Amino acid sequence: MAVAGNALRKWEKVRAFALSLPGAAEEFPWGETVAKAGKKVFAFLGATDGGHPLAVTVKLTDEAAHAHALTCPGAEPAGYGLGRAGWVRIPLEEKGAPAAELLCDWVEESYRAVAPKRLVAELDAG
Repeated sequence: MAVAGNALRKWEKVRAFALSLPGAAEEFPWGETVAKAGKKVFAFLGATDGGHPLAVTVKLTDEAAHAHALTCPGAEPAGYGLGRAGWVRIPLEEKGAPAAELLCDWVEESYRAVAPKRLVAELDAG
């Protein structure tokens, strides 16, 4: 259970960071948590009901970050065709899963790739 507790703490940090970004909002389509900027999802945070392993899915347009994310234990291109657009699903419960700080960096990159330009400018000004 220690791994799940650690994964949940990581998930909570990543969620809090995502929602701290300018204009970010939390929604619950399909019974899972997503972080949106404007009308666009920039992070799929999954569900915390225990039905599925905790994971974070982000859009990484930087080739180095994308390649790095795919080296994480259990990481894979996102389903539903999103993987072709740079989306990566990163499990949080795997041994060797990335630290919350790195996940937050990737959430910020995903936000920058998806959010309206005015919100990215607000982030840069902040």
